[in-house]
Amino acid sequence: MADNTNNKSNTDTIDNSQSQQVRHLIDTLQGEHIGKEGGQSAIIFRMVMSDHLCPFGLKSLDALKHAGYDIIDRHITTQDENTLVKDTLGVKTTPQTFIDGKRVGGNDDLQVFLGNHEPETDDDTTYAPIIAIFAVTALMTLALCWAFAVSVLSIQALMWFVALSMCVLAIKKLEDLEGFSTGFLGYDLLARRVVRYAYVYPFLEAFAGIAMLADQPWLNPIAGIVAFSIGLVGGVSVIKAVYIDKRELKCACVGGDSNVPLGAISLTENVMMFGMGGYMLIRAFIS
Repeated sequence: MADNTNNKSNTDTIDNSQSQQVRHLIDTLQGEHIGKEGGQSAIIFRMVMSDHLCPFGLKSLDALKHAGYDIIDRHITTQDENTLVKDTLGVKTTPQTFIDGKRVGGNDDLQVFLGNHEPETDDDTTYAPIIAIFAVTALMTLALCWAFAVSVLSIQALMWFVALSMCVLAIKKLEDLEGFSTGFLGYDLLARRVVRYAYVYPFLEAFAGIAMLADQPWLNPIAGIVAFSIGLVGGVSVIKAVYIDKRELKCACVGGDSNVPLGAISLTENVMMFGMGGYMLIRAFIS
């Protein structure tokens, strides 16, 4: 199966014998020449089968086109051809790209070579997932305000935003419940005492979010208690782990495979639940 990685991370210079082997592959395999006058030469070997069109090969080809390369595009149309290419080039995966006589590698290596991506490491951290979730739920909230003629500065708009964010975050956790629970147990104080709480937490978060959207008088106090409780415990857990114990952990807020660092932005989820849960409880008691 095609992949976006290769067995060598550095660019390899083609010696004379290998150059002849690459030329043999170019002559053997079908494909096309995508010319760009004055552009640097690039050769790409990618999987183009009747039942599988390699997505990483498409990404590599697109990146080369946009970078203005003169491309020799060669298609691997059978498993035998795939084996031939890998054995000839001494690699474990395809696609493989060569630029000006040097092997760049798979799609990840090519994107880094072209300056489209930064090199990735196993310990890379990013806030992108949580920012994306909050950005989309904010836009969804604006859409609801527009549809129901509600002010974006109203408590109702804030409730929608918090509820939608909780629901989406719960979905991310439920995608890999086992992975989430493992990460959650790394810092949550209640889960460390009652392990099963780590498995229940995403369901509680989803319930509270959905109940907030329903906004029913009999249901609001229950949703308020749940949101207030899990937000309080979660917030205290994050503060202790990050600001008191000074631990560097990954947040489980967007799922078990998250590279989001545990910290201020991660704390936002708990603050939102704690604050909105408290508001719903106060509103239920005074109404």
